[in-house]
Amino acid sequence: MRRDQDQKQGGTGGAGEAGRPDRRTVLADAAIGVLADAGVRGLTHRAVDAAAGLPAGTTSAYLRTRQALLTALVRRLVELDQGELQAMGERVVIRSSGELVQGIAELMSHRLTGEGRRRSLARYACAVESVRDPELREILVPRENAGRAVVRAFLADQGVADPDGRTATLLACIDGLVFDRLVGGGETGVDELQGLVAAALRGATGR
Repeated sequence: MRRDQDQKQGGTGGAGEAGRPDRRTVLADAAIGVLADAGVRGLTHRAVDAAAGLPAGTTSAYLRTRQALLTALVRRLVELDQGELQAMGERVVIRSSGELVQGIAELMSHRLTGEGRRRSLARYACAVESVRDPELREILVPRENAGRAVVRAFLADQGVADPDGRTATLLACIDGLVFDRLVGGGETGVDELQGLVAAALRGATGR
């Protein structure tokens, strides 16, 4: 019962008055930054208060337990990631393997620079935590969005026998490449991305 109450408290609520983020969203955004900058051990209620510029005790008032704080953080991460992929899928048109490579390069740039890089750091830290937490793992399960749909539609149009499976594999490879560059640094060459796309298209009848 207490855990259920924490989950309800841990949800983010979108915009508040006059379009401003509500308090839980502000706290979740601050928590993402703390996790990215200080790691899991540095993620405390007090650190989130400070990052959000709010009085001490604010985070614990809204997200009483560490579980509630982590759950709110992960839900917000997924919300931001989904929004990014949805917007990209609605904007990007993929008619050739070259355009798919370009789209992947753009996504990787978002994930490896600026605020996108901080979100990536927080995302992978949460992924490790989810190994021991089924609730977090369930929230992090890949979801449908316009970006995924665009890739799948392109592969299907090319005559790939299993567009769903190939899409899942391609996106998993991109995720792994982002992780590798995040940890090890270095640039991602166009030839690497072309290799991933070529593997996804192997056996396609439309080529």
